[in-house]
Amino acid sequence: MGSLRLTLCTGLLAAAALVPTAHAAEGGVSVTPSTPAPGAAVALRVSGCGGTSGTAASPAFVSDARLVGVGGAMAGETQVRSAAQPGSYDVKVTCSGSVVNGRLTVAGASSQDASQPDPLSAAASPVAPVDAGGGGTAHFASVDAHAEGPGTAHAVVGLVLAGLAAVAVGLRSARRSREAG
Repeated sequence: MGSLRLTLCTGLLAAAALVPTAHAAEGGVSVTPSTPAPGAAVALRVSGCGGTSGTAASPAFVSDARLVGVGGAMAGETQVRSAAQPGSYDVKVTCSGSVVNGRLTVAGASSQDASQPDPLSAAASPVAPVDAGGGGTAHFASVDAHAEGPGTAHAVVGLVLAGLAAVAVGLRSARRSREAG
């Protein structure tokens, strides 16, 4: 009876370790340049996000920015709509079940920009990025080649699974010896 209790306790411990916990991400969104003009390319840096990928969305963006990174820090690029009005816009970053909010301030067009009209400004802004495929290698474009291997959490899960396997083998051996004897 003691081995059954041990098996149940080990199973409960493994289940508790593997159940994901909900949490509110605490972090921030930084935009470079800090006050972009309409039509400008912007770089986003996000802290406080779990996972290795995410998405940043804003009404000021031409399309959602795809973010990649490790260790709670992610980065990506997008472009401000050429028709965006000067002012402040919300930026919502979604990553691994977490949400990080930020703000983006779009600057007014400078006088130098007004003297040299942009021939592309009359064109409509696209609403989504083009999905160009990539075949089986598309995943590797977003993976950091220098990322570290498995961490402590992976080691603990491996040890727990190995322990469960050892307990299962021991129980089976004990049952066979009782049936044979």
